[in-house]
Amino acid sequence: MSLLVVGLSHRSAPVSVLERASLSADAKVKLLHDTLAAEPATEATVLATCNRIELYADVDKFHAGVAELSTLLAQHSGVALEELTPYLYVHYEDRAVHHLFSVACGLDSMVVGEGQILGQIKDALALGQELHTAGRLINDLFQQALRVGKRAHSETGIDRAGQSLVTFGLEQLAVRTPVAEWAAGKRALVIGAGSMSSLAAATLARVGVAEIVVANRTADRAERLAEILVASGTGVRASAVPMAAVPDELTRVDVVVSCTGATGLVLTADDVLDAVSWGSAAGPDAAGAAWSVPVTERGSAPDPAPQSPAGLDSADAAGSAQASAGLDSGLDSGLDSDVLARLVAAARAGGRLADAGAARTISATPEADGCPVGPDGRSALTGVDANSLELHGTWADQGEAAAQRQPRRSTRTPAHATTVRLALLDLAMPRDIDAAVHRIPGVRLVDIESLAEASADAPMAADVDAVRGIVAQEVAAFGAAQRAAHITPTVVALRAMAAEVVAMEVARLDGRVPDLDERQRAEVTQTVRRVVDKLLHAPTVRVKQLASEPGGAGYAEALRELFDLDPQTVASVSRADAADPMNDDDPGRAS
Repeated sequence: MSLLVVGLSHRSAPVSVLERASLSADAKVKLLHDTLAAEPATEATVLATCNRIELYADVDKFHAGVAELSTLLAQHSGVALEELTPYLYVHYEDRAVHHLFSVACGLDSMVVGEGQILGQIKDALALGQELHTAGRLINDLFQQALRVGKRAHSETGIDRAGQSLVTFGLEQLAVRTPVAEWAAGKRALVIGAGSMSSLAAATLARVGVAEIVVANRTADRAERLAEILVASGTGVRASAVPMAAVPDELTRVDVVVSCTGATGLVLTADDVLDAVSWGSAAGPDAAGAAWSVPVTERGSAPDPAPQSPAGLDSADAAGSAQASAGLDSGLDSGLDSDVLARLVAAARAGGRLADAGAARTISATPEADGCPVGPDGRSALTGVDANSLELHGTWADQGEAAAQRQPRRSTRTPAHATTVRLALLDLAMPRDIDAAVHRIPGVRLVDIESLAEASADAPMAADVDAVRGIVAQEVAAFGAAQRAAHITPTVVALRAMAAEVVAMEVARLDGRVPDLDERQRAEVTQTVRRVVDKLLHAPTVRVKQLASEPGGAGYAEALRELFDLDPQTVASVSRADAADPMNDDDPGRAS
């Protein structure tokens, strides 16, 4: 087996690249024809969905196959090869089988466990069969992938994993309050209109939020999702807005759920800080209802890290005073008064506090976006004055001390009841929302990483682990079957040669002993055949077992050498076996 897959998906490429690389129906046909015309490939098919484009082929040369398949994908997608290459992934032999089986089970989908991918795999197989580009390997592989996917859904709860993820995330936001009670009357913003975002929006409507606003890069999809929510019978109000309206919507909502295919941040810490600050200044009527979150964890929770004041960017006197008050209240009491005075002066001059992970830095000039030394400490120090270094050192010390008291990924609340102004659920990977927002007072963030930590023992995690176990078993079985099948033509050719030898010897016996009657001749013939079969039985059975093991491909060649089998005879058996319609699996059987 020399199976090769070259492709890109939502895990490796940004949505913009996936959209540009999408294949039309005609492009798929041309791609498969050109793939078979290429020297390394003997059979192929393409799996193309909104989240992935993968070209599967049986190749005789790995490096040449990778180069050829990558070039063909670029040529038919219309994206230049040099631009497409950084987003491509390659899987070969057993790893390629493992990848497709994982895809079929929904482990590689945006919504873990979704079943739509099974229909798309079936369509990919049907296309290869229709164009006669799918041979024995592709047929066997995709048929088995469909069976593995159906087994995963029937034997585990993987199809509930997506629903569990959304529900579990809302439970984490609600802390120990029942989700329905927590969600009642709230306004929610859903960023994205894909499978997971749609599921999140439907869940929010079901648990009782009063209003849902959908923001998406493609307006039509957002509007369609909003229409579906209104027609769902839950009584929720729903509307669609462009992505550019997200900053304004943040000031009006209580809950945000984000799951897009973006590779960069959709919401930065500054976006959230501005929204919370504006909402606090405008009052609860404009900002939506706030609520209190009780202590939920053992022991006292850490103090929040230094926060940017709400009025820091204001140019008027009231804004400057608010900035001074915010700095005075937000920093640890041990900060030197002279440094504090300089920080206040910088704030009044239009500087801003920028989040830098565990430490917060400040720039004394409006055009800079952070500490001149750099948040990671690796920036060049050339030209940095002593005052800037002192400011950086003081803030870094403060931030490091806060980081030691508060884990970076923590979503803990203060020991006393804290008013949560904005609850954020980030279901994207990579993340949509800056992890630093969890240090902003009044903001609670739950993301995939924190959900994974909190749900290690949840049924969802157990189902995913169970499916991974099924995939591993099926990959091993498929590999063994393919390796065993590889030696079958050689065994068939050996037995054919033995049968020919028996026939020649019986004919020779007829010439030497012409007086044998039919019963005697039949008995002699049967005896010779039994002897040959018994001699060949153990070696052929054993060679099939050995060939099914990893590294067993050499046994077929050894058998051909030992018995001096004609390679053309073996090849003719392989061609006849592949062309026999009785050997083809019914494509509808796994549908």
